[in-house]
Amino acid sequence: FSCTGRKGGHKGRARQYTSPEEIDAQLQAEKQKAREEEEQEEGGEGATGDPKKEKKSLDSDESDEDDEDYQQKRKGVEGLIDIENPNRVIQTTKKVTQLDLDGPKELSRREREEIEKQKAKERYMKMHLAGKTEQAKADLARLAIIRKQREEAARKKEEERKAKDEAAMAGKRLQSLSLNK
Repeated sequence: FSCTGRKGGHKGRARQYTSPEEIDAQLQAEKQKAREEEEQEEGGEGATGDPKKEKKSLDSDESDEDDEDYQQKRKGVEGLIDIENPNRVIQTTKKVTQLDLDGPKELSRREREEIEKQKAKERYMKMHLAGKTEQAKADLARLAIIRKQREEAARKKEEERKAKDEAAMAGKRLQSLSLNK
């Protein structure tokens, strides 16, 4: 134990780092081993060892072509059994020339609901402006009552003003009569 309070490495060993060159070499060795096993399974003809194939495996640029073929090989019993799954979606890439931009576009549920909501709102506003909705009828009735009240208030003010004017005129007449005496 050390008194410094920090933990050391795993069981006293120093850490070892693998260089990228070593990793590439390990990968190439694994690929070469897999190719040899494949050739042995095919009938043993490739097991004799063609010098051309060995040169390809050492050259990293050309080994990329072989890697694609190796990845295409099916795993396990997939190669033996032909599976037809109706639920499996096979993605097919379309070219730009094949895309149909003019055709009818499928809308998502949210987009469709949003459009329906906007149309319903527009219909409601048209009916509301025409006065056919319950709320519009209530508003119009309220407005009619308010108009009547305002007309009555205006009429009362007019009558009061006329009464004041007449009273003022009568008062002036009295003053002028009393002055003329």
